[in-house]
Amino acid sequence: MTWSLVLHGGAGMQTRGSWPEPATETAARHALATALAAGTAILSDGGTALDAVEAALIVLEDDPTFNAGRGAVFTAEGKIELDAAIMDGRTRNAGAVAGVRCTRSPVQLARAVMDHSPHVFLAGQGADKFAREQGFEAVDQGYFATAERREQLETLLANPHADFTQGMKFGTIGAVALDSHGHVAAATSTGGMTGKKWGRVGDSPLIGAGTYADDRACAVSCTGAGEAFIRLGVAHEIAARVRLAGFTPQAAANSVLAELDAIKGQGGVIYASRDGCGWRFNTAGMYRAMQIENGEPVVSVYGDEA
Repeated sequence: MTWSLVLHGGAGMQTRGSWPEPATETAARHALATALAAGTAILSDGGTALDAVEAALIVLEDDPTFNAGRGAVFTAEGKIELDAAIMDGRTRNAGAVAGVRCTRSPVQLARAVMDHSPHVFLAGQGADKFAREQGFEAVDQGYFATAERREQLETLLANPHADFTQGMKFGTIGAVALDSHGHVAAATSTGGMTGKKWGRVGDSPLIGAGTYADDRACAVSCTGAGEAFIRLGVAHEIAARVRLAGFTPQAAANSVLAELDAIKGQGGVIYASRDGCGWRFNTAGMYRAMQIENGEPVVSVYGDEA
């Protein structure tokens, strides 16, 4: 079995010449390449897809370029609340967390929920309390905060009726992998939506909406406007069309994204399976990276790139 790893760092209005600082694009590409190397090192050594997707996202959560972990967006109250999920396609075991405020790596915490608790999904203070009991590193909110994200919140609060999605580069991160044993896994991590209120949770930590993995079909991680992805159950819907309707993963992703278009949802997906791996998005661009065994790493941003 030939292993593969695919990453995303968010879909949005990434167009050539749209960057206020060219260094931002360079940083994003470098971070994706570093995360790809972390994951493929595990796969090339015969490791599991589950370990590979976790390792890749740990790298991206620590990079302030993306809306996950360090560099996550602010809520309307000026807080940072983090969500993550991980799923093992071999067993369909899964773990997820939402509203985490003081745990450095949400994806590692989601893995611990899967491995060391009787539950699938923990939220808020309970999730952070579980993290302390499991010995995870605690950090204060200042660790996650960046000046760019605070400026985005201030812009939104000053223009509450503006279409804030225009020009945004959504930064949710995700990974899907197929290992040499034929098993798939998926993981997703995010800070959610700038200015979110009332404990809003998007699709990323919801198993079947933003994250799903099933050896009988494929692994999927999503990014974009979470409410639309929740309404369609995008990640599970793609896997179901592969398993039950005989679609290829690419055809399934194309058909579900067409339905996303119909309800005016924006974003993208990545997928990995025994029948291939890749991505699909309906925005101008998507941070993304991919490597297949015996192939060269690919890192892309714009819609006209491979």
